[in-house]
Amino acid sequence: MRLATIILDSADPAKLAEFYTAATGMEPSYTDDTFVFLGDGDSGSVRLGFQRVADYQGPAWPDDRKHAHLDFTVPDVDQAVTTLLGLGARKPDFQPGKEDWTVLTDPEGHLFCISKGE
Repeated sequence: MRLATIILDSADPAKLAEFYTAATGMEPSYTDDTFVFLGDGDSGSVRLGFQRVADYQGPAWPDDRKHAHLDFTVPDVDQAVTTLLGLGARKPDFQPGKEDWTVLTDPEGHLFCISKGE
């Protein structure tokens, strides 16, 4: 068994895909009114997908009811935070990672963390 795609529920899949395209460089590989997929899934890579859900509301933070979050590594955390905030991400006040990771939310409230790495 191989993980092929991670799909996030979304109010506006196309708009959310634009954010993640700008943030990750992953290009759309499929788009319709309900779904957008980034990445081609070749060579064992995982695609990132967005699925339209009526009346979608993003998770709260901090809140134990969050369902999942994405982790990304970046060469320079401070530079990445600045870039991602400029793309529409938000940085919550509650930051439990201290200097190990930074918690951000995408424009629809999905949580993701960034930490130093290649």
